[in-house]
Order: sequence, then structure tokens, then C-alpha cells
Amino acid sequence: MNILITGAAGFIGCFLARRLLELGHAVTGIDELNDYYSPKLKLARLSMLGIREQAPEYNVPLEGAPNFRFVKMHLEDREGLEKLFTEGAFDVAVNLAGQAGVRYSLENPFSYVQSNVLGFVNLLECCRAHPVRHLLYASSSSVYGGNEKTPFHEDDPVNTPVSLYAATKRCDELIAHVYAHLYRIPSTGMRFFTVYGPWGRPDMAPVLFAKAILAGKPINVFNNGNLSRDFTYIDDIIESVVRLIDRAPEGRVPTDIYNVGCGHPMALMDFIHTLEDALGKKAEMHMLPMQKGDVYQTFADTTKLRNLTGFCPSTPLSEGIRRFAAWYQSDDNPIREN
Repeated sequence: MNILITGAAGFIGCFLARRLLELGHAVTGIDELNDYYSPKLKLARLSMLGIREQAPEYNVPLEGAPNFRFVKMHLEDREGLEKLFTEGAFDVAVNLAGQAGVRYSLENPFSYVQSNVLGFVNLLECCRAHPVRHLLYASSSSVYGGNEKTPFHEDDPVNTPVSLYAATKRCDELIAHVYAHLYRIPSTGMRFFTVYGPWGRPDMAPVLFAKAILAGKPINVFNNGNLSRDFTYIDDIIESVVRLIDRAPEGRVPTDIYNVGCGHPMALMDFIHTLEDALGKKAEMHMLPMQKGDVYQTFADTTKLRNLTGFCPSTPLSEGIRRFAAWYQSDDNPIREN
């Protein structure tokens, strides 16, 4: 198949592109390479896909590994995206682009609306004009807001988000439903739960904590450590997405949503102790109150995903953190501080 991946220099996007290329698919990746976090990490991920030179200005393609093409572009570029779809004749589109981060959305709301909502509408319009077999897009566990009933199920209420980031992701789900209803664009929303692993985002807890612990600096522990997260290893995320690609929704309104999580939440303090063991060094902890926009727990019910695909993410946190810690301390890590 000929597959488009937006956010191809991102954590999930890079690993998905690599897996699809290994499976023999042709992949076109786009990414705006913004500076929300170090572009050095994004460029290093692209080098894993055969892109060996500095990314060009917008809309100038680079050829990487066999069957991989990269274009520097953001989803708000309607004209560029339309041209890409006209030339690409894509079978499948996977939208992993967008402004990430819950806390950052408190300070930069416009970037979230531009990228996560307007950019997604641009993509849907291209899928409308140039039909694809299946559109998959990244949603988030944050749409469950402060729901106290666990585990979170896809049919649970999601009308009370507690961050703008979560609100934009829920907005994407609703817009995708509208396009499936009006134009029969088959779409699948993937509610990802706390993705981690080697090459992960530096604004996420594993990297933030590892960096501070190894430097002998305190880590910020919010809500005095009384939080839990459904940490999901990157390989499990990728396997889930790959299996979903061939399972486009059907019916009168061809759209659906799946939790993509491990289904085994871990208390934040247990996560910290597991990371300490993997790094061989104790953490100094700075206890802080709950942060605005944060939720107390995430816990995925993955029954629906398992019933459809036969797969349920299951990498133990101890093993996933061991792999992450080994990468973080290796020469492969482009953002490691000696």
C-alpha cells in the first residue's frame, strides 16, 4: 500500500514508518519539525529512516530508505497538502501530527487549535477530495478527563475535558464522525495512553526524570506522587496501529474509536522506583501539588481492540523501562547530557 504518515519525525510516527517500510509498504512522511522540543531528536529519528541531510525548506521532498519519501510541511498548509494528495494517490493516511503536551496548552492555546483542529480539517478535506481506504488519527486518553470509573471504556462519557489539549482531541473525534457521516470517509480514532520507550519525547516523564536523576538534580513529583498512568510501550503502540490499518470501519457511518493502552496502570511512585533501578541511581524528589490540566489516573480497557485485532499491548513496565534506560545512556541518544 501507499501510506501517508503525518508527524513522521515524531516518536510514534518514526517507529510506525520504519515498521511499515519493513512490511514492504511505500511511505510518505510529513512533519513541520517545530521547536516544541529539540529538532535534533526529530532529525535523528529521520536518520533512522534514511534521511541523512538537513531537512529542506517547506515542500522540498527528500528521498530516504527504499520506498520512503519525506516532505517538511505542516497540516495548516492547505495548498501544499492538496498538492501532496494529488501526486501521492494514498491508500491510507495516518495522522500523528499535532501539538502535543497538556501543560503547554495552558500557555499556548492557539497553537493547539491551529494544528490539532484546523490541520485535521485540512487533512479530512484532502481525504474527501482524494478518497483513501482508511484514515487513522491519534486521539488521547486525556479525553476521559477526570472520569473516576475505571478502567476507561470507549463508551464512557467524554464531555468534560480538563485541558485544552484534551478538548482538541475530542474535537477531532467529533469532526471525524461528521466526515464519516457526510462523506463516508472511513476513520479510526486511537486513544493513546502514555506512550514511552527509546527515542521518546523529552517533555515526558521518562526523559525528564532520567535526565534529572543522572545529573543529581531533583525531579518534580506532582500531587505528591498520588497519580497513576497506563504506561504503554512504543512497540505495543506500533503493533496496534499496524493491525488497525487493515480494519477500516464499515456501515452507515464508517468510523470508530479504540483505546490503545497497556491496561495495567502503575502508580507514579512505583514508576519512579522502577526507573531508579534501571538507571542504578536514586532520585531526589521535589513534591508538588496537582498541576492544572492533569488527571489523577489513566487506565485503558483494551477489550475492544483485542476483540478486533487479536492483540493486546502487554510489555511489562520493568522491561520497557530497562530498554528505555539503556537507550537513554547510550551514544544513540542525541539529547543525552554527559
